[in-house]
Amino acid sequence: MTCSCFQALILALGLVASLQLLYLALLSGWHGQEQRSRYAQLFQARHALPSHGHKQRLKPVLASGGTLDASGQYRIYRDMMRASWDGQDVVLVTHTSLGNLHHVQQLVERWQGPVSVALFAPGSDDVSQATAMVYALAVLCAPLRQWLRLHLVCPANEMASFPEQEQEEGEFARLQSCGDVFAKLAQLGAGRRNYVMGVTNTSYPNNLLRNVAREAASSHWVLVVDVDMVPSKGLRKDFLALPKAAEEGTPWVFVVPAFEIRHTRRIPATKAELVQLYQVGEIRPFYEELCPRCQAPTNFSHWLNLPTRGTLHVAYEVVWRDPWEPFYVGAASVPPYDERFKQYGFNRISQACELHIAGYRFAILSNAFLVHKGFKVASEFHAQKDAENQRNKILFRQFKQELKSKYPDSPRRC
Repeated sequence: MTCSCFQALILALGLVASLQLLYLALLSGWHGQEQRSRYAQLFQARHALPSHGHKQRLKPVLASGGTLDASGQYRIYRDMMRASWDGQDVVLVTHTSLGNLHHVQQLVERWQGPVSVALFAPGSDDVSQATAMVYALAVLCAPLRQWLRLHLVCPANEMASFPEQEQEEGEFARLQSCGDVFAKLAQLGAGRRNYVMGVTNTSYPNNLLRNVAREAASSHWVLVVDVDMVPSKGLRKDFLALPKAAEEGTPWVFVVPAFEIRHTRRIPATKAELVQLYQVGEIRPFYEELCPRCQAPTNFSHWLNLPTRGTLHVAYEVVWRDPWEPFYVGAASVPPYDERFKQYGFNRISQACELHIAGYRFAILSNAFLVHKGFKVASEFHAQKDAENQRNKILFRQFKQELKSKYPDSPRRC
């Protein structure tokens, strides 16, 4: 009798324990479902976008399969984010890999106007991650929705698709603000070097990316920069108020002097701030250590000694000479970049050379400038830089010969 009671007690305890485990399992399942529902709402109802939401607009863009570039090597998904730009404006154009996309936050904040970005993803994992992060930016970053148009470029054999699983169960679940998104992007970029794609036989198509981003500018003015460069405050607004000879039919481009700053320093907003930092050695001309001739025609000493106050105007004109590669504001109709140039070397010089032969004149703006984040030093470049530069040097020689046929009546050479 005692044994039977003991066995009954054990069975009762076992039943209670089983019921508790079942309850916990059901509770866990319900909680997980609630979490997934909550995260789904994060990307749908709670952060819904106008015009039926970004999800409804992004899916057809991805479902189209994109378009191939002229070489057939790259696939292009245009307008994965598409801000509405009204009237004629100045579009800030740039390109980047996923590791540097976090710089776009500061660009948009400083520019306060239209920005067009071409994002390169070299492999399947990169394409998936890039698509997910672009979606997160669109959903959680309202200032970017106002100004940004973003385009994805990947190898032709890669296809992008909507991140359905990531939306509910992946890293999206931990992104609840725009700050979270950019913190994640900065984390992805930590330790990466420019042009190092991590995928065999994949080249960074910088000139294709520039052209893709620039095409979105249509009839606007365009300023093409590297993604880790920051413009002076008010440049866009001041340029729009500037009387421009180009509007009268003269082919001008308006050069924005470029500098580089120590990583630890805050980017200056005005020319007066920049001059102060220059005087103490915290800012120097862009590429001063690696290729001083590439920026020398800008005539930095003359520009720095101009008055720091007054409205933006054309300070002086400079005749192009090899190997000058200025950053400039130009009409959307300026010749495109030659897309055969990839990786490092001669990609921007080639386009500046064509502008010169095509008859463009180069006007230096008085108070506008660009600042690259960090000094450019040889030790920070990737190992293949010199080999890539030599290959593109040979291509540049061919390119110059082709320009003679393209512009047979031009007296200019480069």
